[in-house]
Amino acid sequence: MAAAAGWLFLAVLPRWRYTQIICAVAIPLTIAVLYLGLILKYFGRGPGGFGSLAEVGLLLSQPGPLLAGWVHYLAFDLFIGSWEVRDSQKQGVSHWLVIPCLIATFMLGPIGLLAYFIIRSVKLRAVSAP
Repeated sequence: MAAAAGWLFLAVLPRWRYTQIICAVAIPLTIAVLYLGLILKYFGRGPGGFGSLAEVGLLLSQPGPLLAGWVHYLAFDLFIGSWEVRDSQKQGVSHWLVIPCLIATFMLGPIGLLAYFIIRSVKLRAVSAP
């Protein structure tokens, strides 16, 4: 629920002075603490691993590691979404163009980031590092 609230802040209140504190710091760090706890509880205690796709599949077939994986995505995707909003404000990209990128980042992670970089590059008329 906290991550969903963060996405709502990014979409509806992008310029509120607390939005970035909440979405780029407070929620991701809180989720990171939860992630740490899950990793400490489940890492190396069940089948699977990171050595191959089959091992990752086996690892994530267990509820605990699957929850850890989901929490991982929640923290990182929200952090990226908050960066998109912050960068768009610096670069003068309309927030109306950023909202679909935020939705895509929330649902599809890297595709939303790609969409934002395309919009950013068109606005700046160049591909540049953030």
